[in-house]
Amino acid sequence: MKSTDRIAATVLLLRGEGHDLEIYLVERSPKLRFFGGYLALPGGVLDKNDGSLQGDLAREEALRQCALRELFEETGIMLDQGLAGMAASDLDSLRHRLLAENPELAWQEQRSQQDGQDQLRELCRIRTPPFAPVRYDTWFYTAFLPPGQEPKIWPGELVGGRFWKPADAMQAWRAGELLIVPPVLMILSMLQAEDFETFRASTRAIADDYLRGRLHQVRFSPGILVASLHTPTLPPATTTNCIIVGEDSLYIIDPATPDPDEQERLFGLLDELRAEGRKLEAIILTHHHPDHTGAVRPTSERYDLPVRAHELTLSRLGGDFKRGEAISHGDRIALGMAPDSSDGWELEAIFTPGHDKGHLCFMENRYQSLIAGDMVSTISSIIIDPPEGHMATYLQSLQALSEREIGTLYPAHGPAIPRGGRIIAHYLQHRAERE
Repeated sequence: MKSTDRIAATVLLLRGEGHDLEIYLVERSPKLRFFGGYLALPGGVLDKNDGSLQGDLAREEALRQCALRELFEETGIMLDQGLAGMAASDLDSLRHRLLAENPELAWQEQRSQQDGQDQLRELCRIRTPPFAPVRYDTWFYTAFLPPGQEPKIWPGELVGGRFWKPADAMQAWRAGELLIVPPVLMILSMLQAEDFETFRASTRAIADDYLRGRLHQVRFSPGILVASLHTPTLPPATTTNCIIVGEDSLYIIDPATPDPDEQERLFGLLDELRAEGRKLEAIILTHHHPDHTGAVRPTSERYDLPVRAHELTLSRLGGDFKRGEAISHGDRIALGMAPDSSDGWELEAIFTPGHDKGHLCFMENRYQSLIAGDMVSTISSIIIDPPEGHMATYLQSLQALSEREIGTLYPAHGPAIPRGGRIIAHYLQHRAERE
């Protein structure tokens, strides 16, 4: 574990079985900086009082204690059947003390009586991909709702919660009605199609592969996959996001990395997608900088793909590659059927010079997701370096983007962010204040 990791535990709270199986999802407050407005699982970061991480048995106990505490704090569900038999007012009092009044004393009271750990079954462990400087190293557990209990959300960091059938939650997400945190999306997609024991085994297998280096299939919104690849970019960023857009027909935006090992990880992901019956159509570039174009030639050669970009970008790429048609402002690329099965799904090119003379952004028209390249970053500022960069031109491009209704914004560096117009407005305000 690295020092930047935040150790966390979370619980898949389930009820029912078979086709009636449901999972409890909590809604995070839109005001939260981290995944505000998203649906997630009950859980949180390991507290110092949960126990020690020294030694496997101690670590397992501490993580389970964290999961039990967070489940109770956030939902009021008590897996310890002895404590669950307390009067409702006493349970509420304990929950209040855990949350505010005297958390350490209340924690000791709960833990001294707590024997609900046997109600938890370990599912998997997932680490946040390295697109953010702070990563969460999270253990996932499953537990079934105890008889006679119902979750109760107290407004604060959470603003709601309900049980969902996995297929219903996925359908609502594909319709653009919900935001769901990426690892929960993976879990829901596995949970809806398999019996429970097969779900546990297959989910554990995928998560273990992620820990061994397989690229996560990270999705913040339908039809867009983020592959975070290590590149020689500027700190604090260490990675560049390769964005894969489409469902049946896929476009690879900014294959990024010049590192052969990272390229192999990307190829592994692309091969997975092809094995699922998807077709790779083309490589598209936001601009020519090497942390965005390092894998262009090997990816083009391996999959026989044309490379498309603004004419200024194509003219500056070195080496042999399969040159495709240049892209101009307003050009539209047909994406086929959208994730919700609607027609007319397209990717629109938006010419946004300023950081780079040939810079393009791309917006898809179903969910208004914006692939922003290096126009903004969610972990740092953007360098405007003359003569390639031009501040007045960059601000004009930002202003043009601010006039659009943007859903999820995908930067080249850092995690995606919903309601992307907010970060563009922030960049405009920040630059104005500096002026």
